[in-house]
Amino acid sequence: MQNGTRLAAVDLGSNSYRLEIGRLDHGQIHRTEYLKETVRQGNGLDAERNLTPEAMQRGWDCLARFGERLAGFKKGEVRAVATQTLREARNRDVFLQRAHKVLGFPIDVISGREEARLIYQGVAHLLPQSDERRLVVDIGGRSTEMILGKGLEAQTMESYRVGSVGWSMKYFPDGQFSTRAFQTAEVAAKAVLDEAINTYRNDSWDVAYGSSGTVGAVSDVLFSAGWPQGLVTRDGLDWLLDRLLKAQSAERLKLDGMKEDRRAVIGGGVSVLRAVFELMGITQMQTAQGALRHGVLYDLLDREGEATDLRSTTVQRLARKFDVEAAQAQRVSKVARALFAQVSSGLSPAELGRVQRKLDWAAQLHEIGSHISHSDYHKHGAYILDNADAPGFSLPELHRLSLLVLGHRGKLRKLEADFEDEIFVQQLLCLRLAVILCHARREPDSRDMRISENAGGHQFLLGCRPGWSDTFPQSAHLLREEALAWQKTPWSLVLGGV
Repeated sequence: MQNGTRLAAVDLGSNSYRLEIGRLDHGQIHRTEYLKETVRQGNGLDAERNLTPEAMQRGWDCLARFGERLAGFKKGEVRAVATQTLREARNRDVFLQRAHKVLGFPIDVISGREEARLIYQGVAHLLPQSDERRLVVDIGGRSTEMILGKGLEAQTMESYRVGSVGWSMKYFPDGQFSTRAFQTAEVAAKAVLDEAINTYRNDSWDVAYGSSGTVGAVSDVLFSAGWPQGLVTRDGLDWLLDRLLKAQSAERLKLDGMKEDRRAVIGGGVSVLRAVFELMGITQMQTAQGALRHGVLYDLLDREGEATDLRSTTVQRLARKFDVEAAQAQRVSKVARALFAQVSSGLSPAELGRVQRKLDWAAQLHEIGSHISHSDYHKHGAYILDNADAPGFSLPELHRLSLLVLGHRGKLRKLEADFEDEIFVQQLLCLRLAVILCHARREPDSRDMRISENAGGHQFLLGCRPGWSDTFPQSAHLLREEALAWQKTPWSLVLGGV
């Protein structure tokens, strides 16, 4: 990306939605605009973990306003991510379908560990570079992320299902503050966070940083009361708890430095933060300027280049872990990418490179399931990818990759995929053809093989040079079988010279 490029990140949090817009300047992103709206979607999950219509409408209304501000941005300049509430919501697809339209850009639901990684990236990029070992804690609306890292590298990441909105709803349902309610909430938070004690013990880090809403809100209140700026201490938390108990309720709470939208969730946030301090042996925590949205912005830069795209590194790691035959994977990738370059003539060079990279990942991992069993290995591979800890990937990205791995062989009619997604269909076809052409596990002779898409729609034309099918009768047979397989879909494959 060139200097001066505008980038935008949208964070669909459980408590607030945020829009961060920045401008690229020699590798650094400088804020030009920041919007935040308290949507409080986290308290809109019903007993069946479905978002209520009211909660969905609040989200759509906010995204529509963000979408108006993002008019004119290109696809590669904006990324929107959703966190714990939409990870939990059983009807999230209903919400996301309309959300995509009103925002104007796709929304990635990210895993807890991926959220933690991006939080650390945001925090680290806005801190001076040093060799200090960092503990970063982010208490969100329905989850808390903890990360150990050094420099720009997140080394240990975890996400726990405890947060300010969830705990406020459960332990302070009427906004009433009592000693017993805080004790119960803290014990419950410790029960969830207890497994973090050994991983994040206080001899494994030098400085503790708190990111985002709860820590920032507590720090602002303490600073207004005379405590050091940008610092949360145990004594400060004790003082704040005493003030909450004296107020007896969120409604009666009056504290300098506390914003109106924070009062309803301060009880849950403080109880979780106190539990983190006690369990981790923290005496003081510095407030970090960086957060999830900043990590998303810097991740946009990394995704631009194959060498810097963490997803490529993740694919390599998975391939090694599951002992994928590298030579065969490379053969399949080379053929698939060459075929895709022919069939996708309408894409810009930059978009072609991005889509080919994703096709390459599918080729690199198409045999990942063979480590479990050669029988139905494509099904095992898809399961692995749908459930893998894959840094850099959002959940929809992983699922799309798993669909390509699942569909690289076998019956297409059983593949639960969107066959109206032209790019996906092109990727799938090229991957399947590459696997067929490389079936002998050696370099195939695909010279003069041409593939194109009929402008009339939903038809691919594959041509071979005269005599090719006589020279490679097994490959020709497999291609004819492939043409029959596509007849069971809305698309067709027409063979010439085979």
